[in-house]
Amino acid sequence: MARNTEKQSAANNGKQKGQNYLHGAAILTVGVIIMKILGFFYKIPLGNILGDEGYSMFLSAYNIFFIFFTLATAGLPVALSRLVAEADANGRARQEQKLFRVALTTFTVLGLVFAAILFFFPRWLAEVYLENPDAAPSVRAMAPAILLVCMVSAYRGYCQGNGNMLPTTVDEVLEVLFKVAAGLVIAVLVLRAYEGRPDALPMGSAGAIFGVSVGSAVSLLYMVIYKHRHYAALAAPYTAGVHDPNDVPEDDELVDSASTIVKNIFSIGVPIALGACIMALLNSVDTKLCMNRLQSAAGFNYQQAKVLYGVYGKAQTLFNLPAAFITPLTISIVPAISAARAAGNRLGAGKVSEDSMRISALISIPMGVGLAVLAKPIMLTLYPGSHEAGPGLLVVMGVASFFVCILLMENAILQASGREKLTMLTLIIGGVVKVLVNWFLVARRDVNIYGAPVGTLASYFVMAALNYVFMWRCLDYRPRLLRCFAGPLFASALMGLTAWGVYGLCSRLLADRSGHAVLIAMAVAILAAVLVYAVTAILSRSVTKEDLHLIPGGEKIAKVLHLR
Repeated sequence: MARNTEKQSAANNGKQKGQNYLHGAAILTVGVIIMKILGFFYKIPLGNILGDEGYSMFLSAYNIFFIFFTLATAGLPVALSRLVAEADANGRARQEQKLFRVALTTFTVLGLVFAAILFFFPRWLAEVYLENPDAAPSVRAMAPAILLVCMVSAYRGYCQGNGNMLPTTVDEVLEVLFKVAAGLVIAVLVLRAYEGRPDALPMGSAGAIFGVSVGSAVSLLYMVIYKHRHYAALAAPYTAGVHDPNDVPEDDELVDSASTIVKNIFSIGVPIALGACIMALLNSVDTKLCMNRLQSAAGFNYQQAKVLYGVYGKAQTLFNLPAAFITPLTISIVPAISAARAAGNRLGAGKVSEDSMRISALISIPMGVGLAVLAKPIMLTLYPGSHEAGPGLLVVMGVASFFVCILLMENAILQASGREKLTMLTLIIGGVVKVLVNWFLVARRDVNIYGAPVGTLASYFVMAALNYVFMWRCLDYRPRLLRCFAGPLFASALMGLTAWGVYGLCSRLLADRSGHAVLIAMAVAILAAVLVYAVTAILSRSVTKEDLHLIPGGEKIAKVLHLR
């Protein structure tokens, strides 16, 4: 019994205390900001290095990889973090560690299977599935990365389940840093080596993608070292029936069998993974569908179709930006809600749910409005020389980005509440909507690639609405929409008008249409818009003193702003 107490104490010492769910989300968000800055030194320069045609190969292969990546990371780590959080809430230290060991073995086997598919069948995936055969080398280059990512996800899920978001943040930053450095360097070297050859762009794209494997290898190394240093007290294997005769475990410390753990992980994780995989699958189907309909129905040739889809891919990079800032919050609330439910604290679970929806609205609505209002200068600045369709695509996708963020938050709340199967149903319905809209709109020559973001907007709107219906009917705690969205919508509307007016005024005053003038006008408009939004959000009490107290250093910020 003494040894049990000692191990439990050591376990507690190994965990990072003081991280509530918003504190953890704030740590993850800092990592996201750093990663997005690094991302500008990867995808945006890479889009200019490879051009619209080469970037379409990169994007096509990445969409295939993302299906396997989502299967490996969207559901099973969430299931692991949820199970670890529940074990932690009940003081079951041995159960936590066995959960990790079984999960690591399971995820590694899964990664080997996925890697084999990417490595041995790249041409089939590129030709038959994507209708972009030039992407085959890039698909194969992804194989090592998926194995490494699967292994890393076990470590991340374990730490997140303990409410410790710091290692995930550091790990993700290291991964992106080395991916950026290795990917750009390899891409440039390969393009130079293959200069003048017809396979120069396919091989250059493959070189850029191989940087993902380099980053993933560094990521795994860091997580192995971190867990060994901070969770070593739980590292000694425990087998039921093999222990000191004087050390009789209490009932709540008995661990589940490996088969039970695998069953629990898959019963929670598979519906989440399949649901998320539907959207990843739709992204790759989007590639095939757009490429096919642009050529077979709209009358564009293969070269023109690749260019149109390439500029759509560039707009997608910006479209994904708001969701990247919401994902940390979804990661943090799953163990928070799960732990509250395990402890019988329904009121606490409801408060976490509503606060997280409100905070996601505070972040996502202004970002979506900003992308839509300033779409033209953003595309002209980041992707000069790209197809003229870019700004129009980004306007629609900026609106759609808000519904993506709301959907992510609703999914997390339902998944943490044991309703993960409902999220899968929602995503299936949304996927059908997206395919139908794309099928008919992209085929029209006067609409062409513009049909793709319209399909995205329609599908995410339908999914967000369905999820809320499910939350209303199935949960005894559900967010109140007016309280969550009214303040951010009002502040974002004023912000959007400010950005539009200031950019137009600066453009007239500068009169110069060069890239530098556009950049200056856009920068001034963004600064003015941020100021207006911040002031309006504070005056309308969309941001509360309680919110700021939940993040590092928030008490000081609340004092400066005189929030009550």
